[in-house]
Amino acid sequence: MNNQAILDRAKIWLNDKFDTETRKQVEHLIQNNQKELNESFYQNLEFGTGGLRGIMGVGTNRMNIYTVGMATQGFANYLKKEFNNQDIKVAIAYDCRNNSKLFAQTTANVFSANGFTAYLFETLRPTPELSYTIRKLGCMGGVVITASHNPKEYNGYKAYWNDGSQLVSPHDKNVVNEVAKISNIDDVKFNADQSKINIIGKDLDDSYIKDILKLSISPQLIQKHNNIKIVYSALHGTGSILVPRCLKAAGFKNIHTIKEQDINDGNFPTVKSPNPEEGEALTLALIKAKEIDADIVMATDPDADRVGIAIKNNKGEFILLNGNQTGAIIMHYILTQYKKNNLLKDNDYIVSTIVTSEIIEKIAKKNNVEYIDVLTGFKYIAEVIRVNETTKRFIAGCEESYGYLIGDDVRDKDAISACFIISEIVAWAKENQKTMFDILIDIYKQYGLYIERLLSITKKGIDGLAEIKLMMDNYRLNPPETINKSKLITIKDYLTLTETNIITGEKKKINLEKSNVLQYFTADGSKISVRPSGTEPKIKFYFSVNSSFEQSDNYYNKIESLNNKISNIITDLKLDI
Repeated sequence: MNNQAILDRAKIWLNDKFDTETRKQVEHLIQNNQKELNESFYQNLEFGTGGLRGIMGVGTNRMNIYTVGMATQGFANYLKKEFNNQDIKVAIAYDCRNNSKLFAQTTANVFSANGFTAYLFETLRPTPELSYTIRKLGCMGGVVITASHNPKEYNGYKAYWNDGSQLVSPHDKNVVNEVAKISNIDDVKFNADQSKINIIGKDLDDSYIKDILKLSISPQLIQKHNNIKIVYSALHGTGSILVPRCLKAAGFKNIHTIKEQDINDGNFPTVKSPNPEEGEALTLALIKAKEIDADIVMATDPDADRVGIAIKNNKGEFILLNGNQTGAIIMHYILTQYKKNNLLKDNDYIVSTIVTSEIIEKIAKKNNVEYIDVLTGFKYIAEVIRVNETTKRFIAGCEESYGYLIGDDVRDKDAISACFIISEIVAWAKENQKTMFDILIDIYKQYGLYIERLLSITKKGIDGLAEIKLMMDNYRLNPPETINKSKLITIKDYLTLTETNIITGEKKKINLEKSNVLQYFTADGSKISVRPSGTEPKIKFYFSVNSSFEQSDNYYNKIESLNNKISNIITDLKLDI
């Protein structure tokens, strides 16, 4: 789109259908900032299969009440088609981000103006509680306003279906199409019917926590070791509402929160990024942990669907675990204790994603539990639960990006229940005279030492998407013969749904939905996965290497060797420039 076309599009936002402040900001961009004007108006903010996510501001390519209203109207139109002549109910939650409350109220207004019953939380709440609420209140859909762990400039809009899951096929693409039909704000019903908006809160909180506590496998150990020292940070987000309360309700008595980060603040003043995947976000929590000699450190992202943890190693140093390591500990605990207590059934299963560590599958097989692999994104785990809910029992699911789900009351990753189960695992370790680090070492001895690393390369702006596409095309058309001197033996292309054996030339069909993901497998057991991010202007590389781990092996030497191997792979693929 050329500058004149962008200017013409921007001038539409100067008419009196838009509020005074919006018109003032658009005029400022027209007069003073061509670059920002281009970024704000060169396209419509894309409503993808997960909803909206973008920088807040004026313009068609920004998160604001008008783009939120248009998205909501499109979603409402699709709900009307699917639930014709029914009293359509929707639930709406929001996190701590700037404008989240405004966007949530706008969403409720539009839904109510369309004749829907809208259940709006009284104040900010975690994303998993929104998923829970949809199911609990029998809603047809839901929305949570959040940009998860993105920087403070961002906000987002996640759409949910009646099973409490984010949208999957065919609803995801159908809603995208309906939203695309909303060509201007005249198509949006903004005038709320306040009688259709119901404020909810405490009753749902009580029910949600009650159901989380039912997930406990060893409640007696919590009571016996209720004084374990827990450090928890909400990173200014919604976890402050429920995580400490849930842990106290379970019986834990020695919970230390980070007071500065208990404050709900969309500017995230104490961290560079409110992302528990990044070590810097846990800085204040680790200071507290060292001060009190904590047993576990946990931090959740702003909408409390992801959790990062730190544990103390056998040198007395606090170390951060990655999402695969935490997932392995959770799965190992649940499955071994189910097995020990004769709780496993023949139809039990767990689920993980194609970029998550293969140690999860090994844990399942060791305990004779079915393992199911799905595409990246927790909505695909939720889809498996829905498809199998009348014939099989879902135990747990996890993904490498710090998302975990135990039980099926929620149909999205849930850091509230994960914090609870992780704390119970600490109590279980104490009962066995072990630390969490000891548990991790035990897992490696049983299943092998797996080390993973994620590398994200950011490509911002108008040209970024084209650069990412070019990179993906090159990896598909020109795969390397060797990676770090190890022969490439298998390629899995989830866009063509083809698995190719490089040695024999044999091709097999992959029985999943198409996705822009490519995986390389080498003769030495390395796995490299590459995909564009679905929520950020990034291309992501996932590296996984492994080796055996015997009783006599030096853990730190093995870790160093495997980390060097990943670094060599990155260098060989020319990604360290």
